[in-house]
Amino acid sequence: MHLVQRVAAIVLTLGLSAGMVGCGFHLKGANPASVPVAYSKMRLVLPEETDDLHEKLAIYLGSAGVQLSNNPDAYVLHVLDYTPRRLELNGKLVETLLRLNVTFRIEDAQGNPVTEPRTLMATRSYQYDVATVNTDDQEEKYLKQVIIDDIAQQIVRQISSNRLPKANPLTAPSKAE
Repeated sequence: MHLVQRVAAIVLTLGLSAGMVGCGFHLKGANPASVPVAYSKMRLVLPEETDDLHEKLAIYLGSAGVQLSNNPDAYVLHVLDYTPRRLELNGKLVETLLRLNVTFRIEDAQGNPVTEPRTLMATRSYQYDVATVNTDDQEEKYLKQVIIDDIAQQIVRQISSNRLPKANPLTAPSKAE
């Protein structure tokens, strides 16, 4: 009877595992080559003054299995818009709100859109104290780096999950325009 219980436990475990795999379940980050094969080689095209984002994207894309390449056959991760904002909210306390909006899309080697543009946003805030201006400047620099890191991770997750909407050929801009 003891052997029957073991066999039943093994069969149950294998059955549940097969059921979870069959429905598409996988642990986050368990598959290092989770980027679609079509995007295995990419080139980054970013606006000026975005070196920090370029660096973070290179790190995260590399860890996701994407090879950064300047080959003519490589897909292009094109950052169309990079808009940092700093807002001060005045009341009894002064709160500073940092926000970064980034719009990107993936293009083929000829520059034709493969995916629709996707806009991502990251926000952080901190309390501002007039007596500690130096500390606030350091905190702002740190939070800007956190926001850039967050956006880079969001972009890589979007690419690796392959959930970007495909470009509509009827609305995609042509090269002649």
